[in-house]
Amino acid sequence: MASLPPVAELQFFTGTMDSGKSTLALQTNHNHAARGREGRIFTSHDRAGSATVSSRLGLTHEAIEVPPEFDFWKFVVSSLTHGARIDYIVADEAQFYTAEQVEQLARIVDELQIDVFAFGILTDFRSRMFPGSARLVELADRMNVLQVEALCWCGKRATHNARTENGEMVTEGAVIVVGDIESAPAADGGPEVGYEVLCRQHHRRRLTASRAQAVSMIGEPLPFA
Repeated sequence: MASLPPVAELQFFTGTMDSGKSTLALQTNHNHAARGREGRIFTSHDRAGSATVSSRLGLTHEAIEVPPEFDFWKFVVSSLTHGARIDYIVADEAQFYTAEQVEQLARIVDELQIDVFAFGILTDFRSRMFPGSARLVELADRMNVLQVEALCWCGKRATHNARTENGEMVTEGAVIVVGDIESAPAADGGPEVGYEVLCRQHHRRRLTASRAQAVSMIGEPLPFA
């Protein structure tokens, strides 16, 4: 009996910030390219700038930037029509994609038999799911939680992404504000925006590493509410 040809899949790799998602995205691209497969890399709002996938380990790769109006289906069909070969897609920072764009990726898998490997975080700094991530959870053939665990400052497994402005944790504001786990001055003179991964307990208490250090230095009791 002849073996069936491999079936393309939509895979979603997720974890908190600092869990190695972009590193794995670049490694995935390398592994498939090394086997002679042709792929395309996409990203959105990478901390290194437009049209770039960057890892905190220092790895970078050029990519195609995905604005809200980008149409994956039209891009891929147009590329194939003009003679390009696409065996797989690496979609980094997929949490920033629209639900419709995720549906386009699923259609590419089902109708064109092109593998899609999506990478992104599940929830924003308010602990609410990104629309793109939510749709990926609903549609993905496989969802993979990264095994490299990011740690809260207390040593527990980090499960929540926190945003800080001038060192203070915030829970309101625009959903998409580009930053990193290290705070950096805003170019327009606005607040220093940074991100930190916390366990649920300390995210709920808004107790970041810097605030915990300040509390311990002045001897105030930690909040238990």
